[in-house]
Amino acid sequence: MEYSVQKLEKSRVEIAVSIDKEEWDACIFEAYKKNKSHYKIEGFRPGKVPFNVIEKRYGKEVFYEDATDYALNKYYGEILKENKDLEPVARPDVNINDVSEEGLKFVLTVEVHPTFEMPPYKGLTIEKTRVSVDDGDVEKELERRREQACRWIDVSDRAAAMGDRVIIDYSGSVDGVKFEGGTAEKQPLDLGSNSFIPGFEAQVAGMKIGESKDINVRFPDEYHAKELAGKDAVFAVTLHEIKIKELPALDDEFAKDVSEFDTLEEYKKSIRDKMVESATARARFEDENKLVDAITASANIELPDSMVENEIDRLVEELKARMSYSHIRLEDYLKYTGSTIESLRAEKREDAAKAVKSRLILEKIIEAEKIDVSKEEFEEELKKAANKAGKPLDEYKKTLGQQEYARMINGLMSDKLFAFLLANNTVA
Repeated sequence: MEYSVQKLEKSRVEIAVSIDKEEWDACIFEAYKKNKSHYKIEGFRPGKVPFNVIEKRYGKEVFYEDATDYALNKYYGEILKENKDLEPVARPDVNINDVSEEGLKFVLTVEVHPTFEMPPYKGLTIEKTRVSVDDGDVEKELERRREQACRWIDVSDRAAAMGDRVIIDYSGSVDGVKFEGGTAEKQPLDLGSNSFIPGFEAQVAGMKIGESKDINVRFPDEYHAKELAGKDAVFAVTLHEIKIKELPALDDEFAKDVSEFDTLEEYKKSIRDKMVESATARARFEDENKLVDAITASANIELPDSMVENEIDRLVEELKARMSYSHIRLEDYLKYTGSTIESLRAEKREDAAKAVKSRLILEKIIEAEKIDVSKEEFEEELKKAANKAGKPLDEYKKTLGQQEYARMINGLMSDKLFAFLLANNTVA
């Protein structure tokens, strides 16, 4: 076998391969051994037909397709073994230039792991993300929890007013035709929440229990459902219930009801502590991102298209998973936003390229600094996870699959990497 390797743009290489007659005949014979049981010729048992008999009857060309597949796999593997710096990131494109009794010539074009000059990753300075939790923040969080603990009391002696929660039926139509998603029964609606079409909630205010009326609204020009954007609509509405919010008093009894604390002051302190802890974690995450951005900013890397496309795939799947928690399908999201899967992927391309670039550089840092997770460190992490799950270690290990193990190792590796980066750069 003779071959040459030529570097192309975007981390692609072209491998031109020439196989001589002797090597090609060996590949053809391998194809014969693979398929000889498929040939039935009178006078021979299945699988026992000699090569020359099949060749004489059908011609040697009958083996060319399988022989070519065998040759591609065999010689591509040998070339990669001889060229350790070639790390394919996708399957190669194959172009057969010549195939005959005299041999085989083909060209492989493949995307490979990019090579690049490492940017500086030590001695950098980034601005520290400040953590601030003041009394106002604590009061807002306390009020939010108070809202969560509220009761809704039925009211029957007056009309609905802004701030009330109402239970309604509605059926919407445009030009007398009902539209998809425009009908609901016993639907809760908080008047003043602005969760419905502009003008709708204000017209429900003033209705009494049992009253029905038509409400006229106009869909916003930028409404997510393009077929309704800018259209006039009529909603037939019936009001069933009116409720008012009753908030608990902010006192020690409230603290006892919603927490393990006996006094409101203890409860407020716990809220502050958790907010500081959460803010500190977010600030550290932001600092890590700033540091990665600072390291990668000067790096010049030709990213293989397949690596970027694979990252886009991951981002789209991540979006689908988040939507599924809210029972929204990606297809419906695209329809409501007037988008397509192609435009969505285009929107994700910049983020995907940035993520791939960062990952390549961080992997190089891990390799250069010999950052690794020891068996003891991993075992300690398993013990913590088992304790958190309330299970003995051996029993907990049995619940884990390969993905869970890999996720834990990657998490530990990431922690050690960023601990190294934070220790070797200035965050001030």
